[in-house]
Amino acid sequence: MYITITPQKLGDNYPQSAADFVAYLEKENEGKAIDDLEHFFDQTGDGISSKEVVREIDANTAKLKKTEPRFYSITVNPSARELKHLQNHKADLKRYTRELMKDYARSFNREIDGRPVTVDDILYYAKIEQERTYKGTDRAIRENAPYHGKIVALKHEIQQIKSGKRQGDIQMKLRQIKELEQQAPHKLKGRMVTQGMKKPGGQSHIHIIVSRKDVSNRYSLSPGSKYRASQVEMNGKMVKRGFDRDAFFKTAEATFDRLFDYQRNYVESYQARKTFAKHPQRYYASIMGLPISEKAMAFKLLGKSGLGTPLMNIPTNKVQLVLKAIKQLKRGVGKAIESGSIGI
Repeated sequence: MYITITPQKLGDNYPQSAADFVAYLEKENEGKAIDDLEHFFDQTGDGISSKEVVREIDANTAKLKKTEPRFYSITVNPSARELKHLQNHKADLKRYTRELMKDYARSFNREIDGRPVTVDDILYYAKIEQERTYKGTDRAIRENAPYHGKIVALKHEIQQIKSGKRQGDIQMKLRQIKELEQQAPHKLKGRMVTQGMKKPGGQSHIHIIVSRKDVSNRYSLSPGSKYRASQVEMNGKMVKRGFDRDAFFKTAEATFDRLFDYQRNYVESYQARKTFAKHPQRYYASIMGLPISEKAMAFKLLGKSGLGTPLMNIPTNKVQLVLKAIKQLKRGVGKAIESGSIGI
């Protein structure tokens, strides 16, 4: 599971309307029949139109400055293994979203009218998308890049030959392009994988647009607050403030596991990602200390995420050998985590 929370920003200021972002989230509906359209939903309703989303988010911005975000984007990216575990992607992810937003509300160290923040105070709209495309940061694109670069150069040369700017054998260059496409390590249905190509398999994920202000349009609820959980004196009284991202990410993971009886492997966990970032030696030692079956699954998951597994043949009691491999593996694991394959 990989979850991100980001303010939508354009240049130095934040957009004054959610219209462009909502239009971006509507991209999968292009060309679909009416019955196949994917609509927005919130905590209690379904079938919400994009017009309603824009209208409600844009109207809920009282006293916000141009330098403050009007809304935040939460993206929830389940891993392939998590998606495979679900019985019905659409229904299960919608159910999970509604539970996740309860966790989101509870992560605020705020009070509204003397009580803790609840999901009923949160103005949000969510949408499930079924497709993903390859990006430049994906392993397949990175490893195909040398071949793609040569192909682009050859195509440029062909254009120059056609325009008379240079001489050369076009047919020979076309054969070279074909050979490079075949040599590329990553192909999909016989075609070399390139940026923008749709990814195969289950790619369901969730986009959530959440207002900076509570539903009453009186209180600011910022998940981007630099204050984790504290109190400050304002107008002569103590006021709670802050948003605990760490608690939110931990609870979001636990909620998924509880709802769907998911048995999470160590390398999939939020705690593992934190350990890797701060104490890589402890991370690898923890993997080697797992029971045999869990350790085998850990290596399998790391391999699928784009990391080679040179530790596979290291005896489990040779932890020191694992530590010596840290420099070799750290970059690969880091990229795997950043890509969303493992961790939150």
